[in-house]
Amino acid sequence: MLCAIYRSTKRDQTYLYVEKKDDFTQVPEELMKSFGKPDFAMVINLATRQKLANADIDRVKQMLTEQGYYVQVPPPVENLLNLHLDADKK
Repeated sequence: MLCAIYRSTKRDQTYLYVEKKDDFTQVPEELMKSFGKPDFAMVINLATRQKLANADIDRVKQMLTEQGYYVQVPPPVENLLNLHLDADKK
């Protein structure tokens, strides 16, 4: 299963996976507006991989099959002050 990956030009560390390079027909218009102009990153073969760096490969495959795209968003930013305060409580 090949897929093309694009970087968002509007959202840092946000990626869009689609089944075919330059085919965004399955991606909702509102998502494309908030994503910005897709910046091509790479094509990967999901069938030959066991994992991805920052996404659950099984979830990516499922979403590509079911809806034709997958959006990878960055993890939430950790609040260092809260981490420090929580550490002091222990």
